[in-house]
Formats: sequence, C-alpha cells, structure tokens
Amino acid sequence: MTSYETGEEALDHVRSRRPEIAILDVMLPGIDGVEVCRRIRKMDQLPVILLTARGDDLDIVVGLEAGADDYVVKPVEPRVLDARIRAVLRRVESASSDRITFGDLVVDRGALKVTLAGREVHLTPTELRLLLELVRHPGQVLNRRYLLRAVWDHTHAADSRLVDACVQRIRAKIEAVPAEPEFIHTVRGFGYRFSPP
Repeated sequence: MTSYETGEEALDHVRSRRPEIAILDVMLPGIDGVEVCRRIRKMDQLPVILLTARGDDLDIVVGLEAGADDYVVKPVEPRVLDARIRAVLRRVESASSDRITFGDLVVDRGALKVTLAGREVHLTPTELRLLLELVRHPGQVLNRRYLLRAVWDHTHAADSRLVDACVQRIRAKIEAVPAEPEFIHTVRGFGYRFSPP
C-alpha cells in the first residue's frame, strides 16, 4: 500500500501507476478527496472508497455522487475497512460471461462493458455491479436491503441511500430522460425493477 499526503500527489500516482483501488480521505490538503474522486472518474473507472470523519447524509450523498464506490466514516476498525475494500474489489471481479441486449442497451457481463446505441457507457465498478444485479432479474422487484447485500455487502437498512444514489447515477448514463426511466423503475416502498422497453 502506498500513501500520499495531498490530493495532487494521489492523482499523479493514479495517472502514472494505476493502483488496484484508491482510498481517499475527504479532508486531504490541497484538492480534497471528493474532488480527487471526481477527477479520477473523468479518466478511469478505478474503484474508490472515501474515508471521512463526517457522517452527515449530505456529505455521504456528495461523495457518492462524485463517483465513490463506498463511503466509510471514521473512526473505523482496520478489519472493517479491510472488509469494505475486499467487497469493492469483489464487485469489480465478479461477473459471468454473457451478453444481453435490451434494444439499444447491451450489457456484456464477460467483458464488463455496457454500450448504448453502439457507444460505451462508462460506469464505475459499483454502478456496473448494481446494473448487472438488476439485469440478472428482469421484471422482478429487488428491494434495497437485497441490493445492499448483493452489491455492497452491507446489511444495515440505514445504508439504503447508497442504492438510491447509485441508481440515480446509472439512470443519468443510460436513460434518455432520467426522470422518466425506461430501464430502471422505482417501485415505491419496495425497491427497483429492471424492465426494459
């Protein structure tokens, strides 16, 4: 594991050596961790975990919307952080090899690639894992608790905002009109259903 003291140094490392995963403290000097995450997302789908002492819902939502795959509030036990790292890396590695087409949307599980109208859709590892989970159960309603376990390895219902924020990011990338989704539908009080047109 290599550590850097500033956001600028971390970005230089990502550009030159591309680590397996980035764990960013939100309160980095210079460019903060959220901004480093945004910049990583513009150039790479590298898994990112944000680490912070601030646990407010707004801070968590900002971090997730910046593209983080997970958000860990300090203080955190090293073994808990290690488990969260392993969970994020498992999501990156796990997918079965088949290609599914839903109109203009093509999900290639083997290549971990999504295309829309022939153009590649750049999803973070967590976004891809969530979409793959939804695609595996077309037409079925998957509740947030199930999705937390399957995608994040979480069991606390309070973390359901992770699911909602990730769905919003996916919709912004695959839906023509995210507010009127064709693929991922909200079933109020229950969860989400992948129902391609």
